[in-house]
Amino acid sequence: MHIYNTQSRSKAQFIPLQEGVVRIYVCGPTVYDEAHLGHARSALAFDLLRRTLTMLGYRVIFVKNFTDIDDKILQKLQNSSQTLSELTTHYIDRYKEDMHALGIADADIEPKVSEDMESIITFIDQLIKKGYAYTISEGIYFDVSKDPDYFSLSHRAVDLESQQARVEGSSEKRDPRDFALWKLDEDAEVAFDSPWGRGRPGWHIECSAMIDKHLALSDHPYQIDIHGGGADLLFPHHENEAAQSRCHSGINLAKYWMHNGFVQIDGEKMSKSLGNSFFLKDALKVYDGEILRFYLLSTHYRANFNFNEVDLQMSKKRLDKLYRLKKRLATLKTSAPQKAFKEDLLEAMRDDLNISKALSLIDKMIQDANEALDQNPKDKAFKYSINSNIALINQLLGIGGMDPVAYFQLGVSNEQIAQIQAQIAKRDEAKKAKDYQEADRIRDDLLKQGIKLMDTPQGTQWERDETLL
Repeated sequence: MHIYNTQSRSKAQFIPLQEGVVRIYVCGPTVYDEAHLGHARSALAFDLLRRTLTMLGYRVIFVKNFTDIDDKILQKLQNSSQTLSELTTHYIDRYKEDMHALGIADADIEPKVSEDMESIITFIDQLIKKGYAYTISEGIYFDVSKDPDYFSLSHRAVDLESQQARVEGSSEKRDPRDFALWKLDEDAEVAFDSPWGRGRPGWHIECSAMIDKHLALSDHPYQIDIHGGGADLLFPHHENEAAQSRCHSGINLAKYWMHNGFVQIDGEKMSKSLGNSFFLKDALKVYDGEILRFYLLSTHYRANFNFNEVDLQMSKKRLDKLYRLKKRLATLKTSAPQKAFKEDLLEAMRDDLNISKALSLIDKMIQDANEALDQNPKDKAFKYSINSNIALINQLLGIGGMDPVAYFQLGVSNEQIAQIQAQIAKRDEAKKAKDYQEADRIRDDLLKQGIKLMDTPQGTQWERDETLL
């Protein structure tokens, strides 16, 4: 497998630190609000990586943290009657609920800052003892000048003149790039004891400490195989993580760094400050999670994603074709997927998760299968193999796993379903009475509501068809 390594800015062959085992750490959300499309995009990118590596035969140890101590959380807590635990647990549960709707499984390990305070304090203490951190009135800061490889991950240019101006200011920091490891705040409502006084950890330190505790391989030149997250985390978050971990242990934090692209809405970078943040919960009220999953996966994970509903509708039509084929098979039996199809699909995913190529292979499989079924609709062995192809797609990409009848009825409430079924029953009675005019009237009324009826040997079936509205 080859993946794009952000640090080298090139694709590299993936060779794990331990044969057959892959250790992945992905930066999770800061839990002070509902999950948005940016969270979903990142979670889906690394869910796809996890599924691909698993199908290639690796044992994947997947860690995603939850930042439950942060200035934004504490600010929200001031306007809430909840405790810190109640507030953050609520948003963690909501995040996981939304991710599950997209077919994203929980991580193997899900550490929280509040539950890893001891390891964070120990990590900071070791940095101080080794001379990489210093104390000022505000707290403990990492001394960036002590790390000659700073900027080696993000490749940011250094504006020395600007930095010098800030250094000469009132800040006690030795260098404007220096960042907080521990923020002293004796009077804060939420604070933790430490050797330096009560306070809370800085943002960057948590991930290094959690990796060191849950995943680190001390007998290798790298602590973990893959560190991932959104492109917005590359600097300063991941740069600072890399620096403090190098200085702490003398070992590079990750062998490979992977970053997914930004989410944009109609061309604008998604940002709360722009007022165009799109909460996932709102999208899930309108679209099924699998439809959103397919749409968000359809663009390569490193590319920026422009979310708009016109493209989403086009994406759904592409997914419809897969479910139309599945419905046509009329059997849940499987045998083995077609060997060439499986090999080609995995080959596409080995190339830095080349989703465009993978989806084009799926499109061709659907077209070829429909043509073959047109010529020989009773070939059960062929149907079984195609159904197995669809099961393979579901295992790898997380799509195609629904019952096809249920899929084409998505977006219809339980109340509407009961009304449709009642109308179908009346139509059946009209047909038995040979009142075909009444039967046609009921069918036409349902068509006006976007409901299409199909008379089959198994009885009358129905689908929701938005093109009829």
